[in-house]
Amino acid sequence: MNQKYVLAIDDDARFLRLLRMNIEPAGYHFTGVTTGEQAIDVLASTPTDLVLLDVRMAGMDGFHVITAIREFSDVPVIFVTAAGEESDKVQGLTLGADDYLTKPLGPKELLARMTAVLRRYHGNGTDAQITVRDLHLDLAQRRLFRDKSEIPLTRMEYRLLACLARHLGKVVPQEQLVRDVWGPFYDQGYEGLRVYIYRLRKKLEADPDSPDLLVTVPGIGYTMNP
Repeated sequence: MNQKYVLAIDDDARFLRLLRMNIEPAGYHFTGVTTGEQAIDVLASTPTDLVLLDVRMAGMDGFHVITAIREFSDVPVIFVTAAGEESDKVQGLTLGADDYLTKPLGPKELLARMTAVLRRYHGNGTDAQITVRDLHLDLAQRRLFRDKSEIPLTRMEYRLLACLARHLGKVVPQEQLVRDVWGPFYDQGYEGLRVYIYRLRKKLEADPDSPDLLVTVPGIGYTMNP
C-alpha cells in the first residue's frame, strides 16, 4: 500500500509531537502545523490523504478551517479535539467532517478511526453506473449528471445518494444510512442525516418540500423511487 500523507492542525505543539510519535510508526507520512492558515497553504500545495483537525484554536478555528477546506478539497477530515459538547460534534459533522473524536483518546483508537475513514473514502470505487429517471450516477468517478449536465455534490451528499441508489426502490433504514455515510462510530443521532437528505432534495427534486424521488418512510428510513 502506498504511504498515506496525514496533516494535523493543532495549536498545541506538544500534542502534535505526540501525534507524530504514534502515527509515523504506523506507516504514515506526518506533517503538523499550528494554525488554520498554515493548513490551508499546505493543502493547497501538497497532496494530502487525511486531515486531523482541532476545533478551538487561536485565529482561524477548526470549523472555519473545514469550511475553507471544503471549498476546494474533499480530503477526509477527522476532528481530534477537547471540544466535546454534542453541539460541537453535530456542527463538525454537518460541515463535512468524516469523524469526530474527543481528547483524551488512545493511539490505537485514533489509528483505527483513521483506517476506517480512509477505507470508506477509497472503498466505494466501482465501474458501475446507476441511472434513475434522468439522473446518471457514475460510481467510479463519484459524479452525478442530469442528462449531460453535472450536478455538483459534496462528498457526504454523494455517499448518501450512492447508498440510496444501490438500494433503488427499497427502504433503507436510518441506521444503515448513518453507518454507510458517517461510519460505525457515529453516535449523534439522525439530525445530520435529515440535513443532508434535504440538501439532496433541493438539488434533485422539482419541489423539495413535496419530494417524489427521495422519500421519507416515517419511523424507518428513506427510499429512492425509480
